Amino acid sequence: MAQINVDVNGRPYAVGCEDGQEPHLVELARIFDQQVRQISQDMGQLGDTRLFLMGALLLADELYDARNRLEGLQAEVTRLENERSRIEGRAVSALEAAATRIERLGAADAV
Repeated sequence: MAQINVDVNGRPYAVGCEDGQEPHLVELARIFDQQVRQISQDMGQLGDTRLFLMGALLLADELYDARNRLEGLQAEVTRLENERSRIEGRAVSALEAAATRIERLGAADAV
């Protein structure tokens, strides 16, 4: 298990993670740090616990919104896939009907 130091609101924190996940964890800490610093600017200096709670709640709100958007997009993809299948079915039927008509025309000309 790897251990790295990340800075949040100007303070270092030692954090453990799986080997190879260090860059990902650094990026997550950077995002969290941005949230905490923004809250600190907007609301003034609060205790770390309150800053971290507010930062976590804002990130949870963003995650909630992103999940809702994802669900909507997944529903739209499903709807479009169903529509595509329906259109493909109609196209196949139209081609089969055209092929049948062509065969009949060819048979009529052969007579």
